[in-house]
Amino acid sequence: MTSPKEFSKVRYAYGVAAALLIGGTAFSVATGPVGAQVAQNAPSQMAPRAGAPGSFADLSARLQPAVVNISTKQRVPVRAQGRDQLEEFFRRFGGPVPQGQGQGGGSETPQTRESGSLGSGFIISPDGYIVTNNHLIQGAGGTGTVDQVTVTLPDRREFPARIIGRDQPSDLALLKIEGNNLPFVNWGDSTRSRVGEWVVAIGNPYGLGGSVTAGIISALHRGITGAGAYDRYIQTDASINMGNSGGPMFDMAGNVIGINSALISPTGANVGIGLAIPAELARPVIDSLRRGQRPQRGYLGVGLQPLDENIAGSLGLPKDRGEIVRSIVPGAAAARSGIQQGDVILSVNGRAVTPDETVSYLIANTQVGARVPVEVIRGGRRQTVQVTVAQRPTEEELAQQQGAGGNAFPESEGNQATPAPANQALGLSLQPLTPDIARAVNLPATATGVVVARVDPNSDAAEKGFQRGDLIISVNRQPVTAPAQVLAQVEGARRSGRSSVLLLVKRGQAPEFFVGVDMARQ
Repeated sequence: MTSPKEFSKVRYAYGVAAALLIGGTAFSVATGPVGAQVAQNAPSQMAPRAGAPGSFADLSARLQPAVVNISTKQRVPVRAQGRDQLEEFFRRFGGPVPQGQGQGGGSETPQTRESGSLGSGFIISPDGYIVTNNHLIQGAGGTGTVDQVTVTLPDRREFPARIIGRDQPSDLALLKIEGNNLPFVNWGDSTRSRVGEWVVAIGNPYGLGGSVTAGIISALHRGITGAGAYDRYIQTDASINMGNSGGPMFDMAGNVIGINSALISPTGANVGIGLAIPAELARPVIDSLRRGQRPQRGYLGVGLQPLDENIAGSLGLPKDRGEIVRSIVPGAAAARSGIQQGDVILSVNGRAVTPDETVSYLIANTQVGARVPVEVIRGGRRQTVQVTVAQRPTEEELAQQQGAGGNAFPESEGNQATPAPANQALGLSLQPLTPDIARAVNLPATATGVVVARVDPNSDAAEKGFQRGDLIISVNRQPVTAPAQVLAQVEGARRSGRSSVLLLVKRGQAPEFFVGVDMARQ
């Protein structure tokens, strides 16, 4: 399922960058005895105290031996800059391109360089199963895996690691080293975590190795992308930096309640907003990988959007309650159940759809094959449909479903004449779709609607990201094929007292999406 975030203009009070945390080496010194076949955080070994602790020393001494450094290596192809420039010179002046020149030294063998990543992980069994982040062991360009993974324990012992399994949607991976009686830790219950509770993070930031930081839980169910079943993090002000990625977040009982995975920062360094994957989401994925299985996730086969202020206003609904179906995958679970484009999903199996519990999250955590009620609003009326939840396709299959966009617009078509004022609405100049325009903007031959020829830069439509060449398919869920129909729907919404109108838009080959446009700003 995809998100139309790219269509909305995002405003920032200051520059914010989400950075994956990779980096760090291990040279820590472990303290305390290592118990064989007993978790470092076993209840008999821990003595949690209520309130602010006087010291984290005992807790850290027990937990640090199970937190490891992850380092990877792989060779990636590179192009020789000198050769590129020489080839460009001969091409520009029409001469034959010389072979075997430049930095290659006469050899046509592709050049490569060694690349790697550094991060953290933690041991979850005495025989050496290790949890970390997928992005640490994923190959360059996001495909495949690295060539070599090395695990370094706090006592400086090094082990080659095998990749048992990895899961890109959750950014989790499971490694295995050969060992016995290794220090390990157990999972905790992140569903019982509360904002304001103390947490400890252990990892390898900036190559310093074995660093312990403490803070509190700042927020739960924090979303940073606005889409997907795993956009649901524990936020903390415990210092987390590059290199902490894949390391554990512990509660005061020494239980693993999260996997440190990302940070939000204008500089890429810690500013007090660290993010961890909750154990409630991570543990089922790791358990599946350990069994050699692909994680089971429920799937509807829909594209969804949250109800922002303008979309909700155009439908006469409260914002942030429910999600609107912008596209449906043919033949998938939603299509078979009768869910339609434009439906607003209010609840799944009795659980309300909110920013904290999205449709993606609720369905992904529903058993595959289960038949559940889904409450929707269609045409202003509530109804319930029964959905048999399917298995989520692989990431490759989902990418094929999404297709590619196209933004080009034919200058000849756009410049033949300036659209008349009668063909303007919402700050958009409109014209009918023709076969030539459809080909130029990479629309399907079967597409119908009205094309955006120009966008007023001062309009709300411009702020929402409208572009020349966008296709308006419907207005307030009524199909349109002529500019006059768009104007009529906008005027009808204004007379009924609505503050915004709901447009269904398509850009190139990408799935359609809904946009709510404020009628007061044209």
